[in-house]
Amino acid sequence: MQTTTILYIIIALLISVFVAYFQYFYKRKSKPRIHILLFVLKTFSLFLLLLLFINPTIKSKQLENIKPSLSFLIDNSKSIPFFKEDVNIINFKNSLSNNSKLQDKFNIDFFSFSDNLNVLDSLTFNKNATNIANGILKLNELNKNKNNAIVLLTDGNQTIGRDYEFIKSKSKLYPVVFGDTTKYKDVSVTQINVNKYSYIKNKFPVEVILNYEGDQPITTKFSIFSGGRSVYSEKVQFSKNENSKIVLANLTSTKEGLSYYTASIQKIKDEKNIRNNIKNFSVEVIDEQSKILILTSILHPDIGALKKAIESNKQRAVDVFEISKFKKEISDYQLVILYQPNNNFNSVVDDIMKQNFNYFLISGGITDWNFINKKQLGFTKNSINQTENYSAIYNDTFLTFLQKDFGFNQFSPLKDKFGEVNFTKDHQDLLFQNINGLQTEQPLLSVLEQNEQKAAVLFGEDIWKWRAASFLNSNNFEEFDQFVGNLVQYIASKKKRSRLEINAENMYPANSPIKINAFYTDKNYNFDDRASLEIAITNKETKTIKKLPFSLVNNNYQALVNNLPSGNYSYKVTVLGQNIKKYGSFKITDYIIEEQFTSANDAKLEVLAEKTGGKLFYKDQSDKLINTLLVDKNYFIAQKSTITEQSLVNFKSLLFIVLALLAIEWFLRKYYGKI
Repeated sequence: MQTTTILYIIIALLISVFVAYFQYFYKRKSKPRIHILLFVLKTFSLFLLLLLFINPTIKSKQLENIKPSLSFLIDNSKSIPFFKEDVNIINFKNSLSNNSKLQDKFNIDFFSFSDNLNVLDSLTFNKNATNIANGILKLNELNKNKNNAIVLLTDGNQTIGRDYEFIKSKSKLYPVVFGDTTKYKDVSVTQINVNKYSYIKNKFPVEVILNYEGDQPITTKFSIFSGGRSVYSEKVQFSKNENSKIVLANLTSTKEGLSYYTASIQKIKDEKNIRNNIKNFSVEVIDEQSKILILTSILHPDIGALKKAIESNKQRAVDVFEISKFKKEISDYQLVILYQPNNNFNSVVDDIMKQNFNYFLISGGITDWNFINKKQLGFTKNSINQTENYSAIYNDTFLTFLQKDFGFNQFSPLKDKFGEVNFTKDHQDLLFQNINGLQTEQPLLSVLEQNEQKAAVLFGEDIWKWRAASFLNSNNFEEFDQFVGNLVQYIASKKKRSRLEINAENMYPANSPIKINAFYTDKNYNFDDRASLEIAITNKETKTIKKLPFSLVNNNYQALVNNLPSGNYSYKVTVLGQNIKKYGSFKITDYIIEEQFTSANDAKLEVLAEKTGGKLFYKDQSDKLINTLLVDKNYFIAQKSTITEQSLVNFKSLLFIVLALLAIEWFLRKYYGKI
């Protein structure tokens, strides 16, 4: 208690005595004995009342022992039972958790991990992915203010995520290796790189990465099968130093639709695990043979750039005509590109509007906007005879078709006549105008769709400079050509835009979660978050049907499907209450990624342990691990002192006593006639 508080208490006592003395003894000739009792009652009641106002407190110091933290991080993936180590991990975990010495020194927590980190409830060893790096990093985040050690129980084989060998961990790591560490000879199909789509009668490249584990030189055969027959084969040789091969195969698309392929490497002598010798992939073949017509009023580098970009897709052919020399019918083509139109385009534009034909209009410095404005195409421009340079700003809310931003704002500006653009039809803007650094809401590239007619308008010439800049940025024309290809594919397509779009893979590995996304719009093609969507998945062999609702996740709908056996499936997505449906199919393969390893990866785990200051152990070294943790002086029990202030008086009790004393005093005064 502070000296000041003691002084206040003494003063309060003196004041109480003085007031009571003044009331009952000062200048009183007669001093009956009852005055002594009244004096005592008054003194105590006043003193206790003043004590309530003083509220004396006392500081107390409490010591708390803080133990270091010990976290067990246990691999809960399918690779553990594949190595027949599930029982061993459980026994190892129990032997450490029941150790009284560890319990005395550490606060022990248990976590399991697969693709994510979880507080340990039970070990099922049925997860389809392993992300060791994610588990370690999240555990470090949870214990960032603690003195913590991590015991990692795993086979060391990671299937997804960052390479754990190179992560930084504040906590020391003590990996315990489970699984056979013997190195067996093994060949595997590690990775397949292939485009999801191809065009009919087109060749498409397939890049396959093959790996070999072993010391002796071997020769084996790699093949690709489709429909039970071999479509590609090649002999491959490996050695201890040359243990990886990249095979590049060019396959031909023969029929429209979804085609499934199997990449397989032949088993070698004494190979233990042949599950990783096979990998499946799929390609969707599109029959999109189309002819594009470019009509121009001038010679311009844009014409050549557009022709090369469009014809980079071998299924598209481009004819270029000067408008005065065009004598054919536009119906011979799937799309007409009008380059800087003027009065000479009059009959062609009339045919386009009469036939609801799809077109792409590009304006520029010599475009006749008076002519275009009279044709009622759905857009006009109040232009003057002065040109302006317009840079591009990408619109990330554009939904009509998928187009990524590959640096539009870095390209040189396009040139067009200055003026305000107005639309009289519904449109979507992919690019906006930027004038001398000022971003506007005026369109630079827009698309329109009405009455089954599609159109696009680019308000500016010199797009050939964009193709050149794209090459300088990426050393190829692919991104620009893909941009033009996406635009042409959308405009040339006769398909009406769908209000329901589905995003799903054609093939999934066995036992992996299947995520299917849906995008649904209202009649104005704005995203509608009020709808209820349902998916019905049918097994084509057993005819069993599984129905699931979609959940709303950000700006799309999502269905997560689990526990489907291998096989071929079809699905139907329905918007409940609307006559809107979408159909599709996918295949679940026998490929299980957690069963592709031949041995535990103790080498990488040892590197991880050394980098963090820990040590590697094996499953039969539990006693060594316990002893290492117990003798490590970095893990000590710390004492934390806490100073708390505690009131010496109980307010309610003391107030009750004060009132009781005052009441007794009043009663006695009245009884003896002192009031």
